[in-house]
Formats: sequence, structure tokens, C-alpha cells
Amino acid sequence: MVNVSLERGWAKLPYDAAVHDWAKTAWQAGQLAMRKPEHAQWWDCEDTWFIGVDALPNDAAGAIDGGAPLSGAPVEAIRALYGTVLPLHAGQLSVTRPGYPRPRLGETEVGFRYRQNRDAAHLDGLQKGEDGGRYIAEPHAWILGLPLTQNTAEQAPLVIWEGSHNILQSALIEALSDVPEAAWAQTDIRVAYQAARKQVFETCKRVTVCANPGEAILMHRLCLHGVAAWSGESQKQLEDECRAIAYFRPILPEGAAPWLIDP
Repeated sequence: MVNVSLERGWAKLPYDAAVHDWAKTAWQAGQLAMRKPEHAQWWDCEDTWFIGVDALPNDAAGAIDGGAPLSGAPVEAIRALYGTVLPLHAGQLSVTRPGYPRPRLGETEVGFRYRQNRDAAHLDGLQKGEDGGRYIAEPHAWILGLPLTQNTAEQAPLVIWEGSHNILQSALIEALSDVPEAAWAQTDIRVAYQAARKQVFETCKRVTVCANPGEAILMHRLCLHGVAAWSGESQKQLEDECRAIAYFRPILPEGAAPWLIDP
């Protein structure tokens, strides 16, 4: 049994041999996925970031190419916290290279500065509407990161603002207090979200999270997080040098209300 708490908004799970074996298989599949012509659209930031949404060929149990399903510490921790493990979507393959960040295609100067200075900090599950508003589009149950390569603090690590989930939860619940739950997903929460994000930057500790194959990172779904810059001594691209993490974020079938209200 894995004893884990998300009081800080995240937890790094201990090394597990089964997870290490899974990560090895996933990275083999991931390297093939990165090179597929149909996935070329996921290379952005001048080829320093592979966004890789749904790029891994896993099944609902996490098994890849007939291999073993995802098991061990991550599954035990999720069951302990949430009671069950929802069926997994095709995993996101997030890969960065030396030089990250560079501007995204179509990114404004302001947007790029935010990426540089604030690690492109964001709350998963929100989507920008055509009106510029922010809407609850993907109410995730939890966020699980599984490192596929070695990771150091210089190699564009995951960044998390500890305790940010409490601030965001309170702010968004208040913003939607007069809105029927059935309409939450259609309600623009941009003002409340941006104000809460500002409060997070001012009051919460920013931490970089490094983990290696066999370990796992479990985040509360409302945690503000981003990706730091690749800051090694040399920004020169070395052959095959990269940092890769597979992410799973299954959607809550009950929608926006439990995403925001439940623990």
C-alpha cells in the first residue's frame, strides 16, 4: 500500500520496478510516435517541444502493444485517494529539447514572455473560447506524470505551485456560486481564474519537480503547473537529447461539478 497525500497539491511516488518496466516500453513506443508524419503537428516552439496529446498507443489499462498494464505505486496511490482508477486515454507524450522555450506557432509576444517568465503556468481542463474567455472543457479526475527519461533541474522540469489547488478551488467556486451547476461548463471564469492565478504567484511556493523512470508524479487536478526553461550550460542540440514524460488525465464522467467541488 502506498501512503500518499496531496495536501501540497502533488506527490512524488517512490521507485517501482513495474513502473520502470512500463516506462521503458512506453519510451520505445514514444520515440516511434514522435517521428510519425501524422504527429508532426505536435512539434511546436520551433521543434523544442512535442506536445504529444494522445500520442501513446496504450489501452484503457495502460498496456502498450500487448505488454503489461500500468500497475504498482501509481495505481495503488490513485485507488487509495480516489477509490478507483478510471479507464486511461491514450497517453500524452510531453517531450522537451535543449533550447525550450521558443515561441509557439502564432504565439503573441505577451504570450511568449509569460512562457519564459511564468513557465506557461496553467490549470489543466480549461479551454480558451473564441471570445477569449476561459471555460471548463475537460474536468480531469487527477493528473499522473510518468517520466520516460532521466530528468534534472536544468532539463525543462515540471513546475508546480504548492497549495495552488486550494486557492483556485475557492476562487472558482465563489465565481460560480450564483450559476446552476448544469451551466458551469458554459460560464466564462476568466476573471476569477486570472485573479486567483495572480494570488498563487504572490503567495505559493514554486517548486521544480524532477523524477526518473520508475518514479511517478501525482497532481491534484486543480494544481497550477507549467514547464521551466531548459537551462543547461549549453543550449546546443545534442543528438537525441530530450526530457520526456507521459501524462494521464482521465475525464470525470460526472462533469464540472465534482471536478471543482470534490477533494
